[in-house]
Amino acid sequence: MKKNSYQQTNIDYQSGQKIYWTGRKSNPDLGKQYWHQEIELIDLHHIKKENNIDIALLGYVCDEGVRRNLGRIGAAQGPKMLRESLAKLPIHFDGKRVVDAGDIICIEEDMESCQQAFANTISQLISQQIFPIAIGGGHDMAYSHFMGIRDAVKNTSKKKIGIINFDAHFDLRPVEKKSNSGTPFNQIISELEATNESVDYFAIGIQRQSNTKELFEIAKNEKVDYVVNYDCESSSEEMKVLKERLIPFIANNDYLYITIDMDGFSSAYAPGVSAPSPLGFTPYFVFKMLLFLFDTKKVISCDIAELNPTLDRDNVTANLAAKLVDFIVMHK
Repeated sequence: MKKNSYQQTNIDYQSGQKIYWTGRKSNPDLGKQYWHQEIELIDLHHIKKENNIDIALLGYVCDEGVRRNLGRIGAAQGPKMLRESLAKLPIHFDGKRVVDAGDIICIEEDMESCQQAFANTISQLISQQIFPIAIGGGHDMAYSHFMGIRDAVKNTSKKKIGIINFDAHFDLRPVEKKSNSGTPFNQIISELEATNESVDYFAIGIQRQSNTKELFEIAKNEKVDYVVNYDCESSSEEMKVLKERLIPFIANNDYLYITIDMDGFSSAYAPGVSAPSPLGFTPYFVFKMLLFLFDTKKVISCDIAELNPTLDRDNVTANLAAKLVDFIVMHK
């Protein structure tokens, strides 16, 4: 029998913890008003199909990939701080059962075991008809997240997964000695090519000042679709052009995996990341794009990466990440 990710001995799993979910008390006569009152905490050891869970939050407590990529560590604290910010938000998603499934935790520098466990868990959630929202953690999470989705749909008639990445960076760096937070999409493309498969990858928010000529050349050779940050405006005309570019991409795929790197946002909105930039997109742009993408009914999973609370200012980035999760839950 296949071993569950949380039963492996070379990684650590922590179930959902009440300590993160605290906030304002509301009038009991009004029912549950806030996330901390509504969220259910589960242990993946005891999850069953008959639980009828709609959405599960899953933490990727790892910034080893950021360290390997010579970035500023601290993203391992992202899942904790995102939950604490989310706990205080009012709820507007009646009728959906949302749970905190806990965290997959990287032990020392063993990112590869953490990624395998994370992929296994994503696969198990999707196989049980549960929509995962993964919270990181470095963007190396994307490699394991995609592989988990791929594993979940491998025996179905629909197997084509398109990746949509909101990010300042391509994250297409070739793997040299070890993978890192800058290599996930190169890893995905290379592994699928090795088995004569392909994957469609669309990057939104790419900044020329944050990507080398080599990365643009890799993107060209691998037929990666991308939109630069200057074209990521929330005006009606700009949105129309981008949506028209996305329509054939969406039509060519059975499922969409959406990954949001917090460093794609302008540093005015997201200072708490390893690589902040004032030239990023706005939250309004991303919210509008998410509405469009969820209307396709093809989104199979989402994640939010690179929240680094140690670099945040007044929890601005954590609050934005929490509101992204809330928005996804409302519109899933």
